[in-house]
Amino acid sequence: METEKVSIEPESIKKVVKEKYGAIARGEVKGCCSTSNAASDTLYNVGTVARGYKQSELAEIPSGANLGLGCGDPTADADIQPGHTVLDLGSGAGIDCFLAARRVGAQGRVIGVDMTDAMLEKARANAREGGFSNVEFRKGEIEKLPVESATIDRIISNCVINLAPDKRPVFAEAYRVLKPGGVLSISDIVSFGSVPQSVRRDAELWAGCIAGTMDKADYLALIRETGFKQVTVRKEVVYDAARGPDYGFASVTVWATK
Repeated sequence: METEKVSIEPESIKKVVKEKYGAIARGEVKGCCSTSNAASDTLYNVGTVARGYKQSELAEIPSGANLGLGCGDPTADADIQPGHTVLDLGSGAGIDCFLAARRVGAQGRVIGVDMTDAMLEKARANAREGGFSNVEFRKGEIEKLPVESATIDRIISNCVINLAPDKRPVFAEAYRVLKPGGVLSISDIVSFGSVPQSVRRDAELWAGCIAGTMDKADYLALIRETGFKQVTVRKEVVYDAARGPDYGFASVTVWATK
């Protein structure tokens, strides 16, 4: 199985991602996909795609938690129950954590993990504003989670895993921390066809959720190889405006169990 070809050093990718999402958290940039180079101008702004959140749910969380950075609604397919412990990979300003917190109730808890200090600061402020005492945010990388093994009932993630230079340790860590019988529900961007190396080498497009995408079939195969079962695509939206002559991109919501 082939993964995406990384043409930039992994640490350089992480640096660009941290800088971009830190700027978004501080309000200096709107959306993950705003760009200024020619290669980027040919690609669809994935941030404009409807994510499927219910307005009634959004009304119950701080407005500052919704930065428009997702590509789906993974909480809707996660079958989150009262009392569950939920983990959000790359929690950003906290939108999906707060949606999950409503589902787990006072007896449950939600953990958000993010590597960007400004996002963590914003998420914690949002939690205080919304009175979400059952949510905590931890600093860490999704390739090395600050979470004990087999302690999580549900894992969610929204348009984040594509940002990781190497997806294999991300899914390995998710598998490690999930309880037997637990559920993985993730929304992410995948690719199909031959994505040009000019795109793969564009650091801005890594931060914009494009350059680091894996081929859809390889993405699903990697999840299965990690040990997850019943791997299925619950939702898929192809970005027609992002199609090249022999490649394209889509958002998918993937469901699997341990």
